[in-house]
Amino acid sequence: QHVDGELSPQQVTFQLHSEGIRDIYLVSENPEAYPASDIAPGTKVAHRDQLDEVQRTLRETPGCSAIVFVQTCAAEKRRRRKRGLMKDPSKRVVINAAVCEGCGDCSVQSNCISVEPLETEMGRKRTINQSTCNKDYSCLKGFCPSFVTIEGGTLRKRAPVDIGDIGELPAPASVPSLDRPYNVAVGGVGGTGVLTIGALLGMAAHIEGKASMILDMSGLAQKGGAVLSHVRLSKNTADVTCSRIVTGTADLLIAADEVVAVAKETITLAESSRTYGVINTHLIPIADFIQNRDFDFQRGKVNRVLENALRKESAFLDFTKPAETLLGDSIATNMMMLGYAYQKGLL
Repeated sequence: QHVDGELSPQQVTFQLHSEGIRDIYLVSENPEAYPASDIAPGTKVAHRDQLDEVQRTLRETPGCSAIVFVQTCAAEKRRRRKRGLMKDPSKRVVINAAVCEGCGDCSVQSNCISVEPLETEMGRKRTINQSTCNKDYSCLKGFCPSFVTIEGGTLRKRAPVDIGDIGELPAPASVPSLDRPYNVAVGGVGGTGVLTIGALLGMAAHIEGKASMILDMSGLAQKGGAVLSHVRLSKNTADVTCSRIVTGTADLLIAADEVVAVAKETITLAESSRTYGVINTHLIPIADFIQNRDFDFQRGKVNRVLENALRKESAFLDFTKPAETLLGDSIATNMMMLGYAYQKGLL
């Protein structure tokens, strides 16, 4: 992602070298792009596949060492490809569920959260989430006959869903008065548009002449990592003095992922007599699933924790399924939830 000023990977190696660090590795998926003449003296170049080996080597090396890891953010890759700013590989990977034995080696080889569980009559297998796959192809490193690669093909577009003539959507029966600051917590995983919801709410408030303050807590900002956005809305700027939602004062929790919703940073913002919840119950795999093929997601316990923390009128629905059915991409899930909250008079 773009940063202010010029600081290329090559320049980073020279900066580290000038600060006295001598054990420097530059790790990239395209190592041949960094010849020795362009990087600091003594800097070693390695392929991304050797990252674990490099880390283990430097772990045993005394003194200060550094790894310069060069790779475009997965979410940023997807943005650029959609805008035509980056080449979109013509090869796609799918898993034949009839052949898959659910061994989980593809998850171990790729460490990728786009390899998701697929519950079948024959037990848990694997599937590739085509909406989130960034065509890294590292899942192909394992030896598995269930993987099928398609060259030049595109995803089949779903047939239009016949929803009949629903006419004009009715306006919400009521909306928050904003006589006092209205607090909205938005949680989910990185790369799925969580921060976009906060940006849309802030712009909508601006257009209507209302005040808004937004605080994005994106952590490591990694694809699949936890993301939390604090959105505070009010009629007057003077009423919103800080951007952070105080513990137990959220009026609405929009959670695209249940695991993020029950995380301490999120659930402590809720109060059972005050906070409405709009929760997506679609299963999104977490990091432990990559290493443990039979991981128990304990969805029942997660649901109970949320039900106890939120108002009884809260909504627990699989918003991903209608998003994929109507719009063809799970990336629309958060927009579906935003619209639902509006129709319910919560925004």
